[in-house]
Amino acid sequence: MKKVKIVGVPEHFNLPWHLALEDGAFEDRGIDLEWTDVPEGTGKMSQMLQDGETNLAIILTEGIVKSISQGNPSKIVQVYVSSPLLWGIHVAGHSSRNSIQELENDKVAISRTGSGSHLMAYVNAQNQGWDTNKLQFDIINNLDGAVEHLSAGSNAYFMWEHFTTKPLVDKGTFKRLGDCPTPWPCFVIAATNAFLETRAGLLRHILEVINTYTEEFKQIPSIDRTLSNRYGQKLEDIQAWLSKTTWGQEQLNKETLHEVQKRLLDLQLVDEVKDSKILLWE
Repeated sequence: MKKVKIVGVPEHFNLPWHLALEDGAFEDRGIDLEWTDVPEGTGKMSQMLQDGETNLAIILTEGIVKSISQGNPSKIVQVYVSSPLLWGIHVAGHSSRNSIQELENDKVAISRTGSGSHLMAYVNAQNQGWDTNKLQFDIINNLDGAVEHLSAGSNAYFMWEHFTTKPLVDKGTFKRLGDCPTPWPCFVIAATNAFLETRAGLLRHILEVINTYTEEFKQIPSIDRTLSNRYGQKLEDIQAWLSKTTWGQEQLNKETLHEVQKRLLDLQLVDEVKDSKILLWE
C-alpha cells in the first residue's frame, strides 16, 4: 500500500472523499489515503503543503493561487467544486448592526492570514466600494474561535461558508447580514511539486476514484439525509445547498486562473500575474 496524506475542511463539501474511503475505493488501488480534517481552513492547509506535512489538499481557489504565487512549491491539479462558495457575512447575534454597509470601519475576524475568510474580506470590501487599505483583522483560528470572539463583544464581523454557519444563525449566536459569493469555482485539489514529480501515476488513480464519486454524488439515494445527519444541518438547508453546488472533474481553465490572479493583483494581495505553468499541473 502506498501512503498518501490529504487534508481538507471538516465540511459537507468533502463527503465524497469520506464515502470513497469508507468504501475502500482507494485501498482497492493499493493506496492508503490518510485524511486529516483541518478546521483552520485554507491558510493552514497552504502552510502544510509548503512545509511538506501533506501531499494533497482540498483547498479554496483564491487561497492556493495566492500561496503558490508567493512561492509555495505546489500546483493546482484540478477543480473539485466548480460552483461558487457562498460566504455569509456575520456579526454577533446581539449586535445592533443590520446591514453590510454598517461594517465599513469594523475589524474582520479571520481564521488566519491567506485564508478564504481573509481574502474574501477584501473581495467584499471592493464590492462595497470601501478602501481595502483600511481593513484590519483579528485572527481567531477557526469557527469556534469566531463564536468566542464575536460573543465576547469584539464588534468584529466574520465571513464563513453560509450553510456551515446556518445552525449558529438559527440559534442566534450569529446574525447574518448578507452573502458574498466567490466569482470563481471555489475548491480545487492541490498537490506539492515533490509529490507530482515522484507520484504522478498515483495521483491519476486518486483523481479517477474521486471524480467517479463526485459525478455520481447527487444521485446517491437519500444523500440529503446522510449529509443532514452527518453535518448537523436541517434537511431543507442541505437540499438548498445541494441545489447550488456542482463538483468539477477538470483542470481549472486558464481564463479563470487569470481572472483570480487579476482580482488578487487589483487588491494588492499578489505582486504579479504569473504564467499558468507555475500554478497548474499540466
